[in-house]
This record gives sequence, C-alpha cells and structure tokens, in this order.
Amino acid sequence: MATLIKDEHFECLAEGVRPDSKKRILLSKVLEMPGVTFDVYQNDLGQIVLDPRQSISSYEVWLLHNPKALRSLIRGLKQSADGKTKDLGSFAALPRMTMMRCRQAR
Repeated sequence: MATLIKDEHFECLAEGVRPDSKKRILLSKVLEMPGVTFDVYQNDLGQIVLDPRQSISSYEVWLLHNPKALRSLIRGLKQSADGKTKDLGSFAALPRMTMMRCRQAR
C-alpha cells in the first residue's frame, strides 16, 4: 500500500478551524467531541492535513499551572478508584461560601 503522506513537509495554513454548521470538514468521530478545532496543513504536493485540537477553558486551565493542586487531584482520583474514600454525607444544605471556608481551613 502506498504511503498516504508523500511529502512530510507541511505548512500551517490555518489554526483553530472549526467545522461549519453542516460539519463539512467531518472526517471522523472527532467532531462529536465538544470544543474541537483544527489546524490545517498543506504540503508542496497539495496534500492537506487537519490536526484536531481541543481547548481547555480558562476556568479549568489553572489546574495545569498549579502542580500541587494537580498532584492532589490525581492522588484523590487514584484513592477513589482504589475505593479509599470516606462518605462525609451531603454538602447540598451548606451555602457555597461556607464550603469554600471549610476547604481553606484544612
């Protein structure tokens, strides 16, 4: 079978390209994921490559810039997966600000 990529030199033509309302750049199930954009590359032979990307919201990206919090999250997820959890009951009745003060007190 012939190699699909005949020239490995690609020039970036666009970044963050999104499918239109008819999803006309649909090539795979990647478009079923919310927030997917594409970088579009073309080589000297006219071959085009769409490189899928996903963005992280600014509300969540802080975690990637805080190694201590990220390690804590990973440790908590592992403990949960291993069944090492402790049921503290529902926090639904507590106001949001009270819960934030409880976390800061630890």
